[in-house]
Amino acid sequence: MGLFSFTKEIAMDLGTANTIIISDGKIVVDEPSVVALDRRTDKMLAVGGKAKQMYEKTNPTIRAIRPLRDGVIADFNACEQMMRGLIKKVHTGSRLFTPSMKMVIGVPSGSTEVEKRAVRDSAEHAGGREVYLIYEPMAAAIGIGLDVLAPEGNMIVDIGGGSTEIAVISLGGIVADKSMRVAGDELTSDIQEYMARQHNVKVSERMAERIKENVGAALTELGDEAPEDYIVHGPNRITALPMEVKICYQEIARCLEKTVAKIETAVLQALEETPPELYADIVKNGIYLAGGGALLKGLGKRLSEKIGIEFHVADDPLRCVAKGTGVALKHVHDFPFLM
Repeated sequence: MGLFSFTKEIAMDLGTANTIIISDGKIVVDEPSVVALDRRTDKMLAVGGKAKQMYEKTNPTIRAIRPLRDGVIADFNACEQMMRGLIKKVHTGSRLFTPSMKMVIGVPSGSTEVEKRAVRDSAEHAGGREVYLIYEPMAAAIGIGLDVLAPEGNMIVDIGGGSTEIAVISLGGIVADKSMRVAGDELTSDIQEYMARQHNVKVSERMAERIKENVGAALTELGDEAPEDYIVHGPNRITALPMEVKICYQEIARCLEKTVAKIETAVLQALEETPPELYADIVKNGIYLAGGGALLKGLGKRLSEKIGIEFHVADDPLRCVAKGTGVALKHVHDFPFLM
C-alpha cells in the first residue's frame, strides 16, 4: 500500500470496440477494447493497441479477447483485467501514491440490472471507490453539446460496436428509447459472410473492419463522396490458394442493407413512442448521429430521406460518449440521471 492516498477522477466510455478514458478534462487513453491473457496463468500480457495487434494471430498459449460483446460484459475476469491495464496507463506518476478513484462509466440504455451490476463490480475491482453510471445516449447528447436538462426534445442515435442506442431526451431524462444489439459488429459480420458467399474468400474480423472503414456505405449512389475500390487479400475457402478481390462501395452497401434497415426501423419505432410536443422539437432540431456507425458513408443522407427529418452527424462521433461522461464527471451532483 502507498504512503499517501488521493482521489483520481476518471470518465470512461467502456465500448465494445474501443475504450476511451478522460482525466483532468483530457483524453488520456483511447485504445481498442482488447486484452491478451496467458492461457496457463490467466495473467495479462498486453492490453489495448498491443493486444489488438495479437488479435486473431495468437498461438495456443495466448488468448487475445474482446471482453465486451453487444455493449455488455461477456467475460467478467478479462474485462476487469483490461480495465486495470488501461487505468494503469492513466496513473503514470509516483508509485508512492495510491489513487482512490471516482469514476463515471457509460452503459447501454437497454442494460439490465445484472449487466449494470457487472460494470459497477468490474470498476470497483479495478480500483473505483465511487462509481457512477450514465446511459450512453445521454452521454452522447452531452458530448455533442446539447442541453439535456432543457424542456426540449432531442433525439440521439448512437451506433457503437456492439449496440445501437436510440433515445429521445428532455428535462434530464430519457422519454422514449430503443436499445438493440445490432451495430458495428453486425455490419462486420455481414461483410465476412458476404465475402465468403459472393467471392469465396475467407476474411478475418479485422480485414472485414478495414473493408467497412474503406468502402462501407449505406447508399449505392454516393456521387462525389464515393470512395475508391478496396483490394482484399485472403485464402480461397475451398482450395486455400491466395486470392485478390477488388471491392466497390456499391457491393458493400447492398451487403449491409438488412442491418441498416433494422436501425431505420428502430428509429421509426422510437419516434412512434415520442409525445407530439417533443416530436415537433425533433423535427425542428433534427436527429443526431453518434458512435462509429455514424461514419458509414451516406448513412445520414439515407436516414434523412427515409424518415423525412434532418440527420446531423456529430463532429467527433467516436468520442461523443466519452466527452459526455467527462462533463458528467464534473457535475455528478447536478445531473439527476447518474446512477
